[in-house]
Amino acid sequence: MTVQTNAPAAAMSLKDWSLLTFLAALWGGSFFFARIAVAELHPLTLVLLRVAIAALALNLYLLATGRSLGAARGLVPAFFVMGLLNNIVPFSLMFAGQTELGAGMASVLNATTPFWTIMLAAALGSGEKTGWNKVAGILLGIAGTAVMMAPGVLAGLGGPVWAKFALIGTAVSYACAALYARRLRGVAPALIATGQLTASTVVMVPLVAILLGKSWMPASVSSQAWTSVVALALLCTSFGYILFFRLMASAGAVNTSLVTLIVPVFAMLLGGAFLGERLETFEIAGMILVGFGLLVIDGRLFGRR
Repeated sequence: MTVQTNAPAAAMSLKDWSLLTFLAALWGGSFFFARIAVAELHPLTLVLLRVAIAALALNLYLLATGRSLGAARGLVPAFFVMGLLNNIVPFSLMFAGQTELGAGMASVLNATTPFWTIMLAAALGSGEKTGWNKVAGILLGIAGTAVMMAPGVLAGLGGPVWAKFALIGTAVSYACAALYARRLRGVAPALIATGQLTASTVVMVPLVAILLGKSWMPASVSSQAWTSVVALALLCTSFGYILFFRLMASAGAVNTSLVTLIVPVFAMLLGGAFLGERLETFEIAGMILVGFGLLVIDGRLFGRR
């Protein structure tokens, strides 16, 4: 199956919204699984395991379905660019920034991804239309994220400027990846996801070897941590990126970037459900604000009124 990855940013269908919500749930779950795994593993080790296991699983999937990356030899440079923009650069900047900033501030800065996507799309003349409702909805979504993460945001306000720029760099990198993916039009989502993660693994192996050496893996890792690593790799990464590129094909780069507004909602809901984290009133208010922002972006409710 082939798809187009440069679709204009028209109104999203109900199927697109369903895919976006499901993807946000998967990526919200990545915070849940990473929180467990990073307690025992170095962050760079976790990144390497995440992309390597995901790449292996997707290569086996292609093999089982009679396909392989060999059919996409001409796309190898593009896969490495996607791996850098969508995995290595944003993951590294996020980890660096979070050494100085609270999780709340990091989430809010990451939620600016749709804005950077809109700005870059306009600058590059991508043809993706952006109406007033989309800009207003994104503003509401970012405001809702800020309300949800209020204590963390206030705690992170005093962090160094470089750390904030690192998190903004994360959002810009994701935006660049979404727009660059338009070059891969006509390529199946599973093939793009496999190529990107395989390229990321090729880069991460020597990087981890140089930076961490023999200490890259602790002597013992609990079964709970390994379960979290596998879930992070297979569900949030392998399957997640297939959904991401499928959504790119039908909804466009700007609409797909909206997922960063919803991810914190699911991260908090999963934390409350499985980690015993209590949902505060301001967190619920922030979720409602994000939901209202998405309704404004969709526009159909107001169109009927």
